[in-house]
Amino acid sequence: MNQVKSKSPWMQRIAYGSGDAACNIVIGMLSTILTLFYTDYVGISAAVIGIVMLASRVLDAIGTLLVGFLANKTRSKWGKYRPWILWSSVPYALCIVLLFTVPQTTPLLQGIYIFITYNLCTTVCYNLINVPYGSLGYAMTRDSQERDMLSTIRMAFASAGRLLAVCATLPLVQLWGDGQDAWVKSSIIWAVIAVVMLIFCFVKCKEAPAEEVSETATMPMGQQLKMVLGNGYFWAGAAFQTLQYVMLAVVGTILPYYCKYILNNDSWLYSTMYLVEMLLMISVMLLTPLMVRRYGKRLVCLAGFGLVVIGHIACFIWPESIPAIFVGGIIRGIGYAPFNAVFFSFLGEAVEYGAWKNGHRQESLMYATSTMLNKISAGVSSYLLTGLLAVAGYISTTSGVTSPVQPQSAIDMIVYIYQYGPIIVLGLTAAVLWVYKLEKSCPR
Repeated sequence: MNQVKSKSPWMQRIAYGSGDAACNIVIGMLSTILTLFYTDYVGISAAVIGIVMLASRVLDAIGTLLVGFLANKTRSKWGKYRPWILWSSVPYALCIVLLFTVPQTTPLLQGIYIFITYNLCTTVCYNLINVPYGSLGYAMTRDSQERDMLSTIRMAFASAGRLLAVCATLPLVQLWGDGQDAWVKSSIIWAVIAVVMLIFCFVKCKEAPAEEVSETATMPMGQQLKMVLGNGYFWAGAAFQTLQYVMLAVVGTILPYYCKYILNNDSWLYSTMYLVEMLLMISVMLLTPLMVRRYGKRLVCLAGFGLVVIGHIACFIWPESIPAIFVGGIIRGIGYAPFNAVFFSFLGEAVEYGAWKNGHRQESLMYATSTMLNKISAGVSSYLLTGLLAVAGYISTTSGVTSPVQPQSAIDMIVYIYQYGPIIVLGLTAAVLWVYKLEKSCPR
C-alpha cells in the first residue's frame, strides 16, 4: 500500500473540524445533560427515558447503515458526501429545538413526543449529516499523517462543540429562570450556530478526485457489508470508537447527578469541571500529532491510559471532596486527550487496509457500520445507567419543584457508577490497543 502525501490547507482543516463542532453541539447534550433535563425539568421517570433511548438507538443504528449505503450511491457536482451536509443542516437545527419543547401533558404523551423528536433528531437528521461528514474525512486524503491531523482537528472542534453546549447551557438555564423555557431559548442559540458551521464546512471542504478511489456503488449492499465485516482491522477501529462512546455515556450522563447529589452543587460545578477538563483536553489534543509521529498512536494512547487511571483514583479516595474530584478530572482530561485525537485514525487505516486487500475503498459504509455499533452500545449504556438509577429508587421531579431527597440507595448507585463504570471501559480499551498491529504495517 503506497502512502500518498497530501496535505490539506489549514482553512480546509478548520472547516472540516467545524462540521463536527456543529454535530457535537447536540450530541454533547444528548450524551450528558439531556437525561437530567427529562428527569428533573420535565418529570419523566429514569426508567421511561432509558427505554426510549434504547429503542431509539436501535432505530438510529439501522438509519446509520442505510444512510451510509445511500451516501455511497450519491453523485452530484459537489461530490458524494458534501451535499448531504448542505441539504440536512436546517432540518437538523429545527430538531435541536424540538428536543426541548416537550409539552406539559400526560406521561404517555410526553413519552411519545420524546420518542418522536429524539428519533427525528438522531435517526434522521443527524445521520443524514454525520455519516456523509465522517466519510468525507476519509475521502479528502490518503495520507496517513494527514488523516491523523484531520482526526485531531475534528475531535478538537468536536470537544469545543460539546464544551460550548454543555458548559454554557446550565448557566444560561439558571440565568433565564431555571425552567423548561430557558432550555428552549438555549437550544435556539445552539441551532443557529450549528447551521452556520455546517455551511462553512460544506463550502470549504473538498473531496479527492473520483479517479483516486475505486467505486463500490454498483455492488450489492450485502457484498459490500461482507467485505467490511471481513476486515479484521475494521473491528479493532470500531471497538476503539465504541468504547469511547460508552465512556462518554457513562461519565457524561452520571457526572451531573454526581455533582448535584454527592457534591451538593447543581449550579456552577458541573459546567466548570467540564469546561476546565475540555480546555485542557483540547490543548493536549493539538499536540498529539507531534507525539504520534514520534511514538505512534498505540503507545501514545497507552500512556494516556495510565494518566486517566491516576486521575480517576481521586473519586475512590475522596468521593465527596470537590477539590479532589476537580483535580482528578483535570488529570483524566489530559490523559484522555490522545484517545480523542486519534479517534477516527484507526478506522482510516482500516479503510486503506480494505482497499489494499479487496481493491475497493469503502469510506461511507465502513464509517456507517462502525457508527451503528457505536450507537447501539451507547444506547445500551444509557439504558443500563437509567435502569440502574430506577432500580435504586431515583426520584424524578419537574422544573419549579424543589429537588427531592433521594434515597440512600440512589445516592450509592450514583457513586458506584461514577467510580467503577470508567474503570471497566478503560480496561477494555487498553486490551484493544495492546493487540493492535496495523499501524506499523501501513507504510508497506
